[in-house]
Amino acid sequence: MAHLEPLSKSLHSELEPKFDNYQKTRGFIPNSILTMQRRPEISKAFMQLNQVVLYEGTVSEELKMLISLISSQASGCRYCQAHMANLSRIYKASKEKIESVWEFHTSPLFSEAERAALNVAFKGALIPNIAEAKDFDELKKHFSESEIVEIVASLALFGYLNRWNDTMATDLEDYPKEVAKDLIGSKGWNPGKHG
Repeated sequence: MAHLEPLSKSLHSELEPKFDNYQKTRGFIPNSILTMQRRPEISKAFMQLNQVVLYEGTVSEELKMLISLISSQASGCRYCQAHMANLSRIYKASKEKIESVWEFHTSPLFSEAERAALNVAFKGALIPNIAEAKDFDELKKHFSESEIVEIVASLALFGYLNRWNDTMATDLEDYPKEVAKDLIGSKGWNPGKHG
């Protein structure tokens, strides 16, 4: 059970268009954002950062979603895992890739560039962080410096969200819960305290 309940989407009229966009693109409005709006400036700033990090730049949205999924898996945040399985699907990652993201090192589904990005995301999400210079040397073979910033920004964004949702025990919405059961359930996924 959540420590703070989500608030109504109509509480702050200036946030409603963004909430409507979440409903349209994801099929639901995230409880995390509805909870954050107790401080509307935090909600606004977070939604702007989320937009810039995940949906702008030259790294594909599919890869950014998979980066966010693997970093959430490494952190153990079930809420974010469910959301990112859903968004990975929306942004064209195959069911097989989503199911196999944990095996990115050995799965033939991933390119060398994807492996390099997912490796940095995985290692960067661990506490303590174990990303090393050699991991970045591999990343530099496939991505420009500005793209590396996008990759690390995606990982870092989910560092915030993983801590937010696990600490708040944010209730997982039904839609992403069902998607996660379908897409990553074969790997033993369950909603944990977010269920």
